[in-house]
Amino acid sequence: MFKIQLNTDKNISGDERLESYLSSVIEDELSLFSDDITRVEIHLADENSHKKGEDDKRCMLEARLKNRQPIAVTSHANSVEKAVNDALDKLKTSMETIYGRSKDHPNT
Repeated sequence: MFKIQLNTDKNISGDERLESYLSSVIEDELSLFSDDITRVEIHLADENSHKKGEDDKRCMLEARLKNRQPIAVTSHANSVEKAVNDALDKLKTSMETIYGRSKDHPNT
């Protein structure tokens, strides 16, 4: 399995619960590509700090791939979870474009 590294800004607490949750979600969602990925970096930020705002949570995912250039995607949403899920969808789409869709992939 690939390594997952969580990076947060000062406005988002990168505690063990969040890290465990994100690791589980990312491992599940990218399991089809686990042989091709060496590391996934998660960068979370609250761009409006403690003020309320639309789509102020940012998630940037960077997948480090074996023998290929890294892929980076970014998503903005009202919550960290939504931003992560949207970024994961973008990352999976990019990975499917690079490696092709697999017959045993559940969403094809």
